[in-house]
Amino acid sequence: MPEAGPAAPQALCPSADLVERGKAVVFDVLLWGQPARAFALRFDGRLVGYINRCAHVPVEMDWQPGEFLDHDKRWIVCSIHGASYEPADGRCVGGPCGRGKLIRLTMAEQDGQACWYPSADVRPVLFDEPAAS
Repeated sequence: MPEAGPAAPQALCPSADLVERGKAVVFDVLLWGQPARAFALRFDGRLVGYINRCAHVPVEMDWQPGEFLDHDKRWIVCSIHGASYEPADGRCVGGPCGRGKLIRLTMAEQDGQACWYPSADVRPVLFDEPAAS
């Protein structure tokens, strides 16, 4: 059986909607075939995206919709237990997340659009598919 080619980019929003260290765009994905939330934000001039799930306890992290950064706009912080993550790579830098990392998404900007790329673990939600019986 031939190998599948690279996954097509999934348009998320206009690039201009993601301002430096600002509010994130939150969106739905399938993580290991199950519904999950993901987020994308601009940090130090580049787009980063992660599954909205703390490495410490699998809960959504934003303290308000789309708000993930601490007061100083330096770290991604879980609103539940205060685990802190490096926005550039998702690694834990403080709190109860130990050596954990956020699940990273591959992001890109194309023709003025912020896009993310599906992987073997993270797939787009296809809303027009019939429910499994």
